[in-house]
Amino acid sequence: MVLVTGGTGFLGSILIKRLLASGVAVRATKRRTSVIPPELTGLPALTWMDADVNDFFALSDAFDGVSKVYHCAGMISYHPADRQQLMTVNVAGTANVVSLALQHHVRLLHVSSIAAIGQPKHGGEATEADLWEYTPGQLGYAVAKYEGEMEVWRGIAEGLDAVIVNPSLIIGASARTEGSDSSGAIFAMLHNGLNFYTDGSIGLIDVEDTAKAMVLLMDHPAISGQRFVLSNVNMTYRALLAQCSAHLGRPAPKHRARPWMLSVAWRAAGVLAFFTGKRPLITRETARSARQRLQFSNRKIVAATGMVFKPIEQTLKEICKTLK
Repeated sequence: MVLVTGGTGFLGSILIKRLLASGVAVRATKRRTSVIPPELTGLPALTWMDADVNDFFALSDAFDGVSKVYHCAGMISYHPADRQQLMTVNVAGTANVVSLALQHHVRLLHVSSIAAIGQPKHGGEATEADLWEYTPGQLGYAVAKYEGEMEVWRGIAEGLDAVIVNPSLIIGASARTEGSDSSGAIFAMLHNGLNFYTDGSIGLIDVEDTAKAMVLLMDHPAISGQRFVLSNVNMTYRALLAQCSAHLGRPAPKHRARPWMLSVAWRAAGVLAFFTGKRPLITRETARSARQRLQFSNRKIVAATGMVFKPIEQTLKEICKTLK
């Protein structure tokens, strides 16, 4: 029996489908308010349990009789107001998972983030060896994912059999498009009309490839006490938006969003949010991250597993087809 936390999420649900297709019996956890995807209901090899990662005793019941745990549950937010909740879910929740994994002697695969990977000192692509450093203005999400990963390293030091993955931006046609923190939001904004691009760049990976890499690593028992960057390609936001615009049959964003524009934008968004009661679509943190030029190396995961990635162009076409 394999346990998947956060089974109703974007990545968790795709991972469950892959595991079931390979003949593995799965137990998945969810929050009481979470909605199970229709395609994951009524399946004899899949059992659902209500067990929030911050509810230690409910989570403990979910660990009974399992041999492997994929820890996918987590919170994504780039809003300063969510900083404490990010720490509660991504750090304290992960600490619970690690403690129970040690107690039950199970193998753990933890989903961290490239937000917990440090930037290389001399430019180029970041690797697993680049250590994260705290700097003023650091994203609350990055701090939470880093400290959550430290809980796993704590468990490894205590004898836990575990492997960590650090995915770049996970994309796919099934990603939700509402909310500024979802990976599908940028495609939805482009579909609705987006006139500006930023100077930044980001690593991209298909959600199916992410799940595939996770299973390959979990099923390789000799790999333990390590972390792996999961990323397919590095792409500038301008190139990404141009490709998607072509697939959507829309003009590509033509105007470069300069730093001062982003500064005005997040302040204006904050004022608008104050009067509307809705969350701002852009914050100081997201404005800063949109300008970062991030590149990541996938050499380690390829060397360890022989991973072959799905062409990112195909993924982008599938996303845009869904939007259309």
